[in-house]
Amino acid sequence: MPTPSSTESDTDANTANTANTANTANTANTANTAKSAKSAVERWDGFSRSASTLALAITALLFAQWPLRDVVGGGATQANDLAQALFALYVAVAVWHAGRRHAHLVARPDLAEQHRVAPASASAWRRLGGALCVLPWALCVAAVSAPAVWQSVRQLERFPETSNAGYFVIKLALLLLASLLAWQAAQALWRGWRVPTTPAQDARP
Repeated sequence: MPTPSSTESDTDANTANTANTANTANTANTANTAKSAKSAVERWDGFSRSASTLALAITALLFAQWPLRDVVGGGATQANDLAQALFALYVAVAVWHAGRRHAHLVARPDLAEQHRVAPASASAWRRLGGALCVLPWALCVAAVSAPAVWQSVRQLERFPETSNAGYFVIKLALLLLASLLAWQAAQALWRGWRVPTTPAQDARP
């Protein structure tokens, strides 16, 4: 017949085992979430790096205008218009990428340090700012511009001054920018609501 002391020991052991199992499960879930978030960040970083190559194409097209105009005798306007279209796409991705890295210029970046704002509070204010500023603006721009962009794409709209093809790409870049910023703000808010982040984690949504 078990004594009261042995029964209490068994109960404590069972409680400890249950706690260890729960901690192991939580650790595994956290590790899986972190791994999946890291893979998503790597995919989007690859997308940003791919888009950065547009800068080389834009530079080459702009420099090519002089020999095309003065040596070849044609093609300068086509090169300029193509550079404009690529530049619109580049800016759309660059603005979104700068937001992901918190690399935008700010008026007073030292205010948080002067007022000794805690890192957790600063991270929460950044997510709140995305909700109150970026997300509504981006959704409004996307909703207002979508009909005009769709019509331009359907018609394959040309540049008005030169009649060269590709003007619709500039309008499409506007919708791309608004969509990327809306997605980024919504994702940051969702992550902030589901899992509290540290400042280092919050720097890469």
